[in-house]
Amino acid sequence: MDPADRRGLYRAAIILVVAGVALFIATLASVLQADGLSAADVPVRDWLLGLRSDVGTAVMIFLAVVFGPIALPIIVLVVILVWGFAAKHAWRPILLASAMITGVIISQVILQIVRRSRPPVDQMLFGIDHTFSFPSGHVLGACDFLLVGAFLIFSRRSNRAAALLGFAGAGLGILLAALSRLYLGYHWLSDALASVSLSLVILGGVIALDTWRTVRVPGERITGVLSKADVPGSELQGGG
Repeated sequence: MDPADRRGLYRAAIILVVAGVALFIATLASVLQADGLSAADVPVRDWLLGLRSDVGTAVMIFLAVVFGPIALPIIVLVVILVWGFAAKHAWRPILLASAMITGVIISQVILQIVRRSRPPVDQMLFGIDHTFSFPSGHVLGACDFLLVGAFLIFSRRSNRAAALLGFAGAGLGILLAALSRLYLGYHWLSDALASVSLSLVILGGVIALDTWRTVRVPGERITGVLSKADVPGSELQGGG
């Protein structure tokens, strides 16, 4: 890879981390002070309550199950195993798994520190949940899986149009995951924003780590243990 492209990846990682931290701090401060970004929580909830229908509820429950604590880990495990065997190396599958685990740990720690109450239980459409709501574990899991997965796949391709479509698809998936949690009455808008901000930080960390581990410039000695798929010229092309 050209040295400028590698610097661009590191720069993107830093921007994502800084933006994610800033957005999370702003969201957390608004929740603690009950103003700012969190001022939209109740109006958005009321708007979604007015959109409820039998068909819409069925679709949102399906999305909640797909991105839930049972189905999503199974999906991630299958993807990691198939990816590892098909690619004949473990680096990218391990990165994806590590990002998912990191998100779970971070969300559980923050949940117990902030201890924010969920919306009223009489508005919940898929069973009662008395656990804390900030941040949304469903949304964070969806963000980590889709964003990190999109980066790890499309950074190995030179087709920028495909990369744009991949990240657009990831963004749509994240929007649907967040919408399902708000529609079903389990989270506030600011819970979802906090999850997105944390995922940006995790994505930035993954980009920095993957760039340090796999990206080399012409004439640079390759250190460490790299599989063929990690060596420039075999699969890693362009700035991704």
